[in-house]
Amino acid sequence: MEKTYNLSKRLIEFSVAIITLAENLPASLSGKYIAGQIIRSGIAPSLIYGEAMAAESRSDFIHKMKIALKELRETYHSLQIVLIKKMSKDLNLEKLLDENNQLISIFVKSIQTARINQKA
Repeated sequence: MEKTYNLSKRLIEFSVAIITLAENLPASLSGKYIAGQIIRSGIAPSLIYGEAMAAESRSDFIHKMKIALKELRETYHSLQIVLIKKMSKDLNLEKLLDENNQLISIFVKSIQTARINQKA
């Protein structure tokens, strides 16, 4: 995954990588469950971030960013399960985990900054 400072583009690329991973998980009961779960939580941050960009207030922006952050954290745990269970032979899984972690850090910092600006 190419690193870029355009957060919207990064989130879309992350979503596409999540879809690709989910489509390549085993067709077992657990594979199908994780695939569905990871698609929901892995794509949600991109969509919610789009909503946050049109927030009606700073509070609304912070709220939406916090929801996207929760989804990123859920995705991180799902990716850890896929990695530990060895459900995928995808060599990009480590990169996907790293990108997920970086996105979490970006959202945490963005929320902190928005809270500081809200008080000012």
